[in-house]
Amino acid sequence: MSGRWLGRVNTMFRFGVALDPGAGGRLVRVAVLTYIGGLVLLPLAALTQHGLAGGLAALWESIQAPGARHALWLTLWTAGLMTLINALMGTATAWVLVRYRFSGRAMLSTLVDLPFAIPTLVTGVMLVILYGPRGLMGTWFHDLGIKIAFAPPGILLALLFVTLPFVVRAVEPVLLEQDPAEEEAARTLGAGSFTIFRSVLLPPLLPAILSGSVRSFARALAEFGSIVVVSGNIPYKTLTAPVFIFGEIEAGAPQSAAAVSLVLLLLAIVLTYAGRMLERLAGVRHV
Repeated sequence: MSGRWLGRVNTMFRFGVALDPGAGGRLVRVAVLTYIGGLVLLPLAALTQHGLAGGLAALWESIQAPGARHALWLTLWTAGLMTLINALMGTATAWVLVRYRFSGRAMLSTLVDLPFAIPTLVTGVMLVILYGPRGLMGTWFHDLGIKIAFAPPGILLALLFVTLPFVVRAVEPVLLEQDPAEEEAARTLGAGSFTIFRSVLLPPLLPAILSGSVRSFARALAEFGSIVVVSGNIPYKTLTAPVFIFGEIEAGAPQSAAAVSLVLLLLAIVLTYAGRMLERLAGVRHV
């Protein structure tokens, strides 16, 4: 008898699933739902209620204020440009990591993940030290009449740094699963390198590239730590939406902050859903 019960307990632990829908299972589900609801859903509901407290007309008026509109536009176009660069270079980086064996490959793979471990404020400081007016490379760019730090190029570099792993790690497992025999067969039939890439390699890679790109775009919309250091936060020039929200809170304008926050929240929800759909197309399973 004890052996049978030990076997059942061992099976439950192995699979991590409690099949018994008894009181214990219901209690765990209620606890998890309460935890997630209080941690995620409740703040979202509070922000939505506060942002819409004055109605849609007041929300639209807050968004259309010159400072808010410029901050949102700067955030969107820098995130969009970053996403295009990330899609191209992230795919190329994943290709090099998967298809080539060379000295320093492990170090390159580690460097790809490093932005996840570095505090974003430190990222901003590093970029200012490097590209600031008196930085290691900033003086050289300054002599050429090019401004990096405290200008949109600095924002773009910060976004590229913090989102580096997204496309690489999305594309890498798909490349690992691809069968080189398909490429060899296409080459045997006379297909050129571009045709092989377009017809054989790209179709299965595209959902993963798009998924990683969407994730990086969503991450860029929310970036604050590195931007607040490297951008200079100049209104109508380098003030992004997250930094604008922080400034409005400090200035005692919570309604304006909530309105812009609501726009970013809506974009985040849409992008998160799009990312999950693309991951399904790429073969990434979700519970």
